[in-house]
Amino acid sequence: MQLVEITYDSAVPVEGYGPGFFRIKGVVIEGPVLATGVRAIAWAGLQDGAAITALAADVDVVFLGMGAEIAHAPAGFRAQIEAAGMGLEVMASPAACRTYNVLLSEGRRVALAALPV
Repeated sequence: MQLVEITYDSAVPVEGYGPGFFRIKGVVIEGPVLATGVRAIAWAGLQDGAAITALAADVDVVFLGMGAEIAHAPAGFRAQIEAAGMGLEVMASPAACRTYNVLLSEGRRVALAALPV
């Protein structure tokens, strides 16, 4: 097996997470986070779908981390994201962070919206 080190150029990967926080580009963000290849900000959570739909011109797929365990996204939230022309993949936050980082390293147009573990 050949291992290849991942490089992100100027993109913003998730460096770590823990109970109630995410660390992105050396900055700790308490609570839910919204990240794209260029920035990461605190996010109001599932009631703030508008913050995600505002990214529609730059994002094809949103990885939604639902916390420590996988859960369904609220139907209205999913409909709002899909109506903006983006795909929504729902998973537990640890898996969402890993998936986001891998696709970000490939130069994909992805975003991460995650609730803390």
